[in-house]
Amino acid sequence: MPLNRRKFLKKSAVTGAGVALAGAAAAPAAQAAEATGGKKPKRYSLTVMGTTDLHGHVFNWDYFKDAEYKDAAGNAQGLSRISTLVNQIREEKGRCNTLLLDAGDTIQGTPLTYYYAKVDPITAKGGPVHPMAQAMNAIGYDAAALGNHEFNYGIETLRKFESQCHFPLLGANALDAKTQKPAFPPYFIKTFHVPGAAPVKVAVLGLTNPGIAIWDKAYVQGKLTFPGLEEQAAKWVPKLRSMGADVVVVSAHSGSSGTSSYGDQLPYVENSAALVAQQVPGIDAILVGHAHVEIPELKVTNTATGKTVVLSEPLAFAERLSVFDIELVFEKGRWQVESVASSVRNSNSVADDPKITKLLKDEHAAVVEYVNQVVGTATDTLTTVEARYKDAPIIDLITKVQEDVVKAALAGTSYASLPVIAQASPFSRTSEIPAGDVTIRDLSSLYVYDNTLVAKVMTGAQIRAYLEYSAEYFVQTAADAPVDVDKLTNANNRPDYNYDYVSGLQYDIDVAQAAGSRIKNLTYNGAALDGAQQFVLAVNNYRANGGGAFPHVASATEVWSESTEIRTRISEWVTAKGTLDPKEFASADWKLTRNGTPVF
Repeated sequence: MPLNRRKFLKKSAVTGAGVALAGAAAAPAAQAAEATGGKKPKRYSLTVMGTTDLHGHVFNWDYFKDAEYKDAAGNAQGLSRISTLVNQIREEKGRCNTLLLDAGDTIQGTPLTYYYAKVDPITAKGGPVHPMAQAMNAIGYDAAALGNHEFNYGIETLRKFESQCHFPLLGANALDAKTQKPAFPPYFIKTFHVPGAAPVKVAVLGLTNPGIAIWDKAYVQGKLTFPGLEEQAAKWVPKLRSMGADVVVVSAHSGSSGTSSYGDQLPYVENSAALVAQQVPGIDAILVGHAHVEIPELKVTNTATGKTVVLSEPLAFAERLSVFDIELVFEKGRWQVESVASSVRNSNSVADDPKITKLLKDEHAAVVEYVNQVVGTATDTLTTVEARYKDAPIIDLITKVQEDVVKAALAGTSYASLPVIAQASPFSRTSEIPAGDVTIRDLSSLYVYDNTLVAKVMTGAQIRAYLEYSAEYFVQTAADAPVDVDKLTNANNRPDYNYDYVSGLQYDIDVAQAAGSRIKNLTYNGAALDGAQQFVLAVNNYRANGGGAFPHVASATEVWSESTEIRTRISEWVTAKGTLDPKEFASADWKLTRNGTPVF
């Protein structure tokens, strides 16, 4: 599809001095008359709309179930719904008084995004325009911050996507490793014309997540660095104000909780949006991303100025649209922000925009055809429904594939004699591989992330510490207390993807005990685990680089890695076998106990 790019000023991506767009022609400042003689001061209303963590959701469609998306809360997903909401707000407010932003994680997350990164890649000569670029261009986004998942397919794919967007991808804290200058535009400025008054200049600062340095180390090490959001905001916000910005909005791919999932590996906070608001003067509003939580409005007081900064995070997957209503008044020769209020609008309240449906119907159909390819036959139905608290054969499939791949890769090397064990997490609570035909979408629903495989050497003692840390996922439950499986897991809000099985060992997790002393009866080949024995751990790249802050693994010796997705390896394994039979991969590795008595 030919690109009809809207022009915008953009300096070199290496020097990255920023992007500026002019709206309607600005009225000369000399014509701006401040209210005098009893006249009411001039006012202006600006509306900033925002999405985040779209993760490739264009339509309200579940590629894993081959059906329209549905959940218990009645949510709807997709940019086609967001487009309708945006059109409504532009009609209500006047398009010339609105700004549309995104806070990152756009090109990874669904079979749609995988297809256009790997199957029919946008990087190929004469390749397609990414569906997310097409949709966001058609809707008319003004700017988007970089998310950490933008880097999952490598810098070449990201740069190609960037070139296909009619709007800038912002990342003030994504720096060239050699020059320490921004590798992407740090900011974007848009000028709004106000009849009979001075123009309003709105600056948008884009910030991304420092965790990229850990999670996508293989792609960015030696090429890009990612300093903290607070540090870079403190550098850029005063510059934007000195350039005449009347309003400063930050689009931050960073949650608001002040927590990190990577422990002490970086000196920066992963979820620091609220800290930016608190510590950096001169910000009016922050569009928050990354955390996948819904925050209609969060007010944070800046400690230096005492002024209120308004934050909002719309729900991920295009389920919500954040709306900031900003009121300005012209006083003392300049525009002042008088108030900011935010709210979210629900995409389940509107229908798809037929323009977006028509635009991407062919791309959608291609992906549906791809994911419905049959690659094997299952003898039994396998499900993740109970996988987070019972050893489930469907997770054993993942570890078996990882073990086989790593054993084959290490054959003939000095590490070939070491036993290979593997980790895997119960990513989904609803994945199912039905008995009968097995399709790519069945296997993709089991492994929803685009992780790749790494082999690390660890000792028995380190593996024990790893398992103890993993077992912190369970809520301490007394031996005589009733067991509610809905309250048994996710202690301290730890997500399911940060709970690991480890195959090849046998162990109990005693949930009656305090965290740190739950791993009991840990054996290998029927004997108590030797703390000095060495193992090769087959581990996904997220965990291998420190994601989840599991102990020892990030610093362990790496003996092999690859760029093929684990999801693809699972499909290849099933295709080669032809038949998916639990007898070939299911193993009884662990169980939950309370004071030695099995919970189930």
